[in-house]
Amino acid sequence: MALPKLDTPTYRLTIPSTREEIQYRPFLVKEQKLLMMAQESEDEQQIIDTVGKLVSSCTFDKIDSDNSPLFDIEYVFLKIRGKSVGEKIKLNLTCPDDGKTTVEAEVNLEDISVQMTVDHTNQIQITDTVKLFLKYPLLKDMKSVASDGSQVEQVFEVLTQCIHEIHFGDQIFNRVDISKKDINEFIEQLTGEQFESIINFFNTMPKLRHVIPVTNPKTKVKSEVVVEGLASFLE
Repeated sequence: MALPKLDTPTYRLTIPSTREEIQYRPFLVKEQKLLMMAQESEDEQQIIDTVGKLVSSCTFDKIDSDNSPLFDIEYVFLKIRGKSVGEKIKLNLTCPDDGKTTVEAEVNLEDISVQMTVDHTNQIQITDTVKLFLKYPLLKDMKSVASDGSQVEQVFEVLTQCIHEIHFGDQIFNRVDISKKDINEFIEQLTGEQFESIINFFNTMPKLRHVIPVTNPKTKVKSEVVVEGLASFLE
């Protein structure tokens, strides 16, 4: 006699970048096992790959993980995770007033959203005649970043992936037509101020962000802690 097939509940969410509403389902046990194995491996590339595959599977392939903005993948994964193992999580936060006392705070994953800084822009004016157009990091971009490289090397690698167009007067250079050698040479000739204006794009781009009120039990000082990025919610 065949064992019964279990029905899996489905839910709906809105993709942050496109505002499209899609269906999704929780992890199955076999999928959660793969995720736990990836986390135990502490291999960043394996974790990224597993998260991408789970997001695609749990959204019935409505999301092409490799070609979706990273913040979309993080948001959808967090929603799936909430419906799979519980929407309430506990985080250990450091009180800002003394920088050392930690407190435990409970957060509802349903309250977490993708937020963008008001002055964020993907157009970076380098000089009077040179302007960059940047795209958001995709999951496949993060896979190409060497996990064994230095932090500086990783920053430069992501930046080369995210330059979409370079405008020089009336000329437009598309990234697909520029060699990696040429793009690296272009980046290396930037001044510190010009480079910082590009880094500001990444600092202000859409990301999971949540403000949590905390009270230092020692000083009784009330503060707010800003928690950003998927990893911060998966302690």
